Amino acid sequence: MRRRPAIALFLVAGMFATACASGTDDAGTSDADESAATPADTIDRPPVFRYPPAPDAPAADVADAPEVRDAMDRLDTRLRVGEIDDAALAEVVEYGDARHAWYVADLIRFFGPGENGTELVDAFESLTGTSIADDPDSERSVWLSTTNHLIAWDTPDYPDYRVDKADLFLLVEGRWAPFFGDEDADIDWRHLSWGGVLIDDRELGDTDGCARGCIPALDDPAVTDADGGDWYPDDAIVFGIVEGDEALAIPKNIAEIHEMFNLTLGERRFGIPYCTLCGSAQAYRTDDAVSLGGADEVPVLRTSGLLSRSNKVMYDLRTQSVFDTFTGAAVSGPLQDRGVVLDETTVVRTTWGEWKAAHPDTTIIAEDGGIGRTYSLDPLQGRDDNGPIFPIGPADDRLGVQELVVGVITGDGTPVAFPADDARAALASGDDVEAAGVELVDDGGGLRAVDATTGDPISSHESFWFAWSQFHPTTELWRR
Repeated sequence: MRRRPAIALFLVAGMFATACASGTDDAGTSDADESAATPADTIDRPPVFRYPPAPDAPAADVADAPEVRDAMDRLDTRLRVGEIDDAALAEVVEYGDARHAWYVADLIRFFGPGENGTELVDAFESLTGTSIADDPDSERSVWLSTTNHLIAWDTPDYPDYRVDKADLFLLVEGRWAPFFGDEDADIDWRHLSWGGVLIDDRELGDTDGCARGCIPALDDPAVTDADGGDWYPDDAIVFGIVEGDEALAIPKNIAEIHEMFNLTLGERRFGIPYCTLCGSAQAYRTDDAVSLGGADEVPVLRTSGLLSRSNKVMYDLRTQSVFDTFTGAAVSGPLQDRGVVLDETTVVRTTWGEWKAAHPDTTIIAEDGGIGRTYSLDPLQGRDDNGPIFPIGPADDRLGVQELVVGVITGDGTPVAFPADDARAALASGDDVEAAGVELVDDGGGLRAVDATTGDPISSHESFWFAWSQFHPTTELWRR
């Protein structure tokens, strides 16, 4: 048996260990050249890696044979003391069911590829009949490569996969138990991965940070007027929100540290997640969950420390219900049972100088967040410049994976995306930006969506293309 101390589960994964501790910078561009427009079709991108054909695998509802189930149980048992049972692993590999490659990929995430860098990779390749050597991502991380292969193939899991995965993940963070314990959760357990940090389960208003190592939400931060925001450079990015007669700017550098805000704006209560890995700030009216009868109390949104295809997994502190960050839908727990879907409003990505010129009465989060903290102006320092560092699977190659798009869901449910730089350039030239009945208009140098016929606002936000397209694979794409 190969032994590693249980604490090693917290220390492996190299570049990923603190990957979610702060946000992500834009894809190879500085904040200063955010407005520069380069037609997407002229960008010189590296060739897209084409995954090999998917291995044959039984259907997801086909149970393991007793002998392989016994081997999996032995693996689970030894993991509780920080060991991998090599004999049991060999029996699973010999059984030859490609579905078990999901579990092997999870082991790689926490234990690395093996003592000599090959054991678990060999297991993966034997189960799938595929070598990962041709995948450029394998040079960065074999876990990234193996998981991306499985997502690309849409390999099914096996009936006990959720339970086996829970046994492994709960060794790292026992407070994830309510998530894994919900058998009816609308969560694709195959895509769930660890973001390198633990759960933020601090009470609302706690300003003490996370001694255990989480991404601490910032609740009801102190704000100043625009003049009080002179500490923040005019060319630096903010996320702007308007509710009623009030406007708020959230500096990107503070968002990269906290990744979640719970606050009041325009007499409404909001939960505002920022997925650094997706480049996506969103704003949800959490008080609607109560007023529409779905929740007994206003949800308090927190970062779980888990990811789904590189998208942060957020949850409600009060009910332990998981939410799909991209859609606002509760996917587990009591709020899923009640069908809660959070109401989203528009977040405008622009520069501080342009936002305060367009909204002179805006407030901005105070330099210290109201908690006496010092924030670097660039916490990330280009962490993601070489592409996604967590598994996303295959990418829609109509745009670059980290090209920013404005994403909108129309009234009839049609998703549509607008390449942000191209849209800004078109508006600057006096051209209309319209698709699927949606029109984009300028708002302080940022982009806001409205109904092309009535001018009524439609919720929108910017994100990296890979994130929008993977969660909305049928999306229409506006081209200039």
